[in-house]
Amino acid sequence: MIDTAPFGSTGHHSSRVIFGAAALGSMSQDRADATLALLLPAGVNHIDTAASYGESELRLAPFLAEHRSAFFLATKTGDRDGDGARASLERSLDRMGVDQVDLIQLHNLVEPDEWEAALGAGGAVEALDRARAEGLCRFIGITGHGTRIPGMHRRSLERYPFDSVLFPYNYSMMTNTEYRADVEALIDLCREREVAIQTIKSIARRRWPEQPDRRYSWYEPIDDPEALTRAVHYVLGREGLFLNTSSDARLLPLALEAAATVVARPSDRQMEADAVALGITPLFDGAELERI
Repeated sequence: MIDTAPFGSTGHHSSRVIFGAAALGSMSQDRADATLALLLPAGVNHIDTAASYGESELRLAPFLAEHRSAFFLATKTGDRDGDGARASLERSLDRMGVDQVDLIQLHNLVEPDEWEAALGAGGAVEALDRARAEGLCRFIGITGHGTRIPGMHRRSLERYPFDSVLFPYNYSMMTNTEYRADVEALIDLCREREVAIQTIKSIARRRWPEQPDRRYSWYEPIDDPEALTRAVHYVLGREGLFLNTSSDARLLPLALEAAATVVARPSDRQMEADAVALGITPLFDGAELERI
C-alpha cells in the first residue's frame, strides 16, 4: 500500500501519490472506470482534476457517486476574475455531481498580469474565499508549470495563505541550479507554514520529437520500468512531497507499484545514468511551454 502523510495543515492524510485525472480527459467512460478502479486497492485517496482537462470531471462523476467519501477531491480553475472563477467552480461541481470539492486551485498562476488580477479586488481569490465560506470548497491552492513557478508561488504565499502549491519536480529539472534554488526556498517556506507540496512531471522524459504521439500526454514519459521506479522514488524518497501521476494512464500501474515500494531515494549518480541512457531532458527551460 502507498503511504499517507499530512496534506499541509488541512487535517487530511493524503496518499503520497495523488491521481492526476488529466489522464481521463479523452477516455471513454468504460476505460475511465477501469483506470479509477486501480486507486482504492493501491491506497490512493486523493484525486486531482481541472476544469480544462477535457472530459475528466464528467468521467469522474460515476466513480464519485459511489466513492466520494473515500477521496480528497481537488479541481482547478483557469479564470482570474471573480465571476469567472465562481462560475468555473460551480460548473465543476455540477460536472462531477458533488456539492463540494476539498481543494480548488488557481491553475498555472504565473503571468504577472494574471497574478495581479487573481489576487486583486474582484479577483478569483476573493471569490473563492467567499465560496469557501459558503461550503463549496474547503481549501484554496495554486499550481503552475515552467521554471518561473517556484518563485511565483513564494510571491503568492506572501500575499495570501494558500493551502497547497503544485510545481514540476524531477531530477532533470533539479539539475538547473537556479530552478533548484527556487524550489528549495519554496519547500522551506511551505514547511514553515504547513502548506502542502504537490509535484508534477515526475516521470517526464523529454518533449516529443517532431512526430509526437500526443494521444496520451503532451510530453514523452519514461516507460522503462526500472527507470520509472527510480523517478518515482526520487520524489517520494523526500519527506513531505506528494506526487501527481502522469496523464499517460498506461503507466499508472507501474507508478502505483513503484510508490508502494519506496525504501530510499536514488542517488544523483543513478539518476544521471538514467538521464544519459534514456535521453532525459528538462521539459521547461524558461523559453517555451511555460503556459502548458
